[in-house]
Amino acid sequence: MSDITTKLVIKNIGQILSGKLEEPLLDGDCLIALDGKIAAIGYAKDMDIDRPTTLIDAHNVTLAPGLIDSHVHPVIGDYTPRQQQLNWIDSCLHGGVTTMISAGEVHAPGRPKDIVGLKAFAIASQRFYENFRPSGVKMLAGAPVLEQDMVESDFKDLADAGVTLLGEVGLGSVKTGETAAEMIKWARKYGIQSTIHTGGPSIPGSGLIDKDVVLEADADIIGHINGGHTALPDDQITCLCESCKRGIEIVHNGNERAGLLAMRTAFELGEAERIILGTDSPAGSGVQPLGILRMIAMLSGIGDIPAETAFCFATGNTARMRGLDCGIIEVGRSADFILIDQAQHAPGKTMLDSIRQGNLPGVGMTVIDGTVRSPRSRNTPPATRLPEIVE
Repeated sequence: MSDITTKLVIKNIGQILSGKLEEPLLDGDCLIALDGKIAAIGYAKDMDIDRPTTLIDAHNVTLAPGLIDSHVHPVIGDYTPRQQQLNWIDSCLHGGVTTMISAGEVHAPGRPKDIVGLKAFAIASQRFYENFRPSGVKMLAGAPVLEQDMVESDFKDLADAGVTLLGEVGLGSVKTGETAAEMIKWARKYGIQSTIHTGGPSIPGSGLIDKDVVLEADADIIGHINGGHTALPDDQITCLCESCKRGIEIVHNGNERAGLLAMRTAFELGEAERIILGTDSPAGSGVQPLGILRMIAMLSGIGDIPAETAFCFATGNTARMRGLDCGIIEVGRSADFILIDQAQHAPGKTMLDSIRQGNLPGVGMTVIDGTVRSPRSRNTPPATRLPEIVE
């Protein structure tokens, strides 16, 4: 213990959601994190809970992994010129989101499209959020949008500089499957993960990306398979689920009916582990601080799946697909959590039952890297019970 600088103990946990589809609920009433990493999960009577630097009494609420928004469009800091809005990331933290993944910084005014400028902007964006985490939220950014005339060495340059993501394929000048496929292979060679725009145009400059382009391009993530905002026809959505074994991303700013179709198709294929969730915000419809929670409640309530399973779409599934060390309650992973409970006066016998009926839970606290980042949410409905920092 002499080398440990911080010790977080969360006791009196009522229920633990793991984030893992194969075991969504864990036994235990206590968790210990040392220096921002999960060190032990179990029952307090069997654990060393003495001398914590932070002690949280959960008061019998649920502990879950912090939510991951797989599809956002940041620009700089906690500001988006798309909606002229400040502190949108902080608002999403109050909706339980502790990690965000950029699908391209496309809303930056004057976004450079020449190759030198494109690479410089991507590297700068990666550095912005590596050096500054708004309200503690982890933002994986620096996601360049593909443009014509990029060559293999450009992707090596980006990777060598620390860029690990591509912005949505199709938002730039590269819109054909053949060209996209070649560039995506270069990106994959250098460890850069790709997402492709799916559906009709979302903003001026984007265009229709149909199933044929998606299949030929073979990006790692089928971005907003339910459209951002306009979805493809049903037969194309089911074809993509069946013919492409990449990630199936369902977003808040898309067609909800199409999202349910994609989820049900994935279950029919026995491939629920492919489902991940995003908001696709900021966008024309704004910022949705509760967007991920709303997706969980919608997919559970209307899609008729257990709420603890839907939570996995926004946590463990994304973490595994994206290679993140958060999103799962497991020893050795980042101590990124939300403490949640049934909303006051919400129907349902339990919190999970209430979500299954389509209701949002109340967020009582968020924790990132073992540090409390926000108290009771200012955006969710008030929780019935609240965790408390005891010391």
